[in-house]
Amino acid sequence: MAPLYRRGLVLAFILVFSMLSSRAADPIDFNRDIRPILSDNCFKCHGPDAQTREADLRLDTEVGAFADLGDGFFPIVKGKPDESEIIWRIETEDTEDLMPPADSELALTEEEIAKLRQWITDGAEWNQHWSFEPVDRPELPKIENASWPRNGIDHFILERIEEEGLAPSPEADRRTLIRRLSLDLNGLPPAPAEVQAFLDDASANAYETLVDRLLSSPRYGETMALPWLDAARYADTDGYQNDGPRDMWRWRDWVIEAYNWNLPFDQFTIEQLAGDLLENPTLDQLIATGFNRNHRYNSESGLVPEEFLLENAVDRVDTTSTVWMGLTMGCARCHDHKYDPFSTK
Repeated sequence: MAPLYRRGLVLAFILVFSMLSSRAADPIDFNRDIRPILSDNCFKCHGPDAQTREADLRLDTEVGAFADLGDGFFPIVKGKPDESEIIWRIETEDTEDLMPPADSELALTEEEIAKLRQWITDGAEWNQHWSFEPVDRPELPKIENASWPRNGIDHFILERIEEEGLAPSPEADRRTLIRRLSLDLNGLPPAPAEVQAFLDDASANAYETLVDRLLSSPRYGETMALPWLDAARYADTDGYQNDGPRDMWRWRDWVIEAYNWNLPFDQFTIEQLAGDLLENPTLDQLIATGFNRNHRYNSESGLVPEEFLLENAVDRVDTTSTVWMGLTMGCARCHDHKYDPFSTK
């Protein structure tokens, strides 16, 4: 490869880039604009799979993308696209140095090349996958009907409605509202007398009073607990061939009560994962750890106990990561995750 200072830019590219840059309204975002380009065109040979990786170069990690390749070469040099090896490789007219290789049947578009250049020029800010980034409160979008929203979310809903040239539906009447609230918070339709009482309540806080009543009902905890019980693999039987009964109902009731007590989520988490490790744990805190025992149990004759100790450990890890982190870790049972920061170890 020729030294970097001898590498000229392709004139046609300069013209295209100039036109694209002049009309680029939004700043380049790594996760939205750059990661997909690298993933689609580069990760096959320079990504997470060590078996297919070429030239010991990784472009799927921040360390790899800015690594010293030796002899003064770097894949990406912040603020300096003309000194970035990646730019030279995707712009060169030398078919032996061109990336992606001609026989890969992959090629970056002029717009994608322009985005890469602009991103590097702007400082090549590298971001984690969006799900690992801190949550930022976005600015409220501009809307025409400023009197309609009652909260921040309404602004985003109305923005989309107005983009389509539509208008919000009329506000639901009270009979519809109490039915929706009752089903959402208690899982049951309202009784006729409850509907009539809400219709007859002319006070300014009639809605708030209704919400408070529904939240104070034992049915609230039962309704809210249902999705948690499903995610935590709750069952009253063991599964597998005999599917014999088990006594897990007390943990189920603890979850229901936790919602009705309005238990803070951090405590809800700690007590289920490690209630027995707290100092002087209460009976309720010990019961909460039933979360860790919601495994299937196999009573088949001749099974290997050690095998199912392992199965239970895998089940705990996978379930805990899924319900608390929104991440599935089942693949790490056999190999390091390619795109998430989880190793088999």
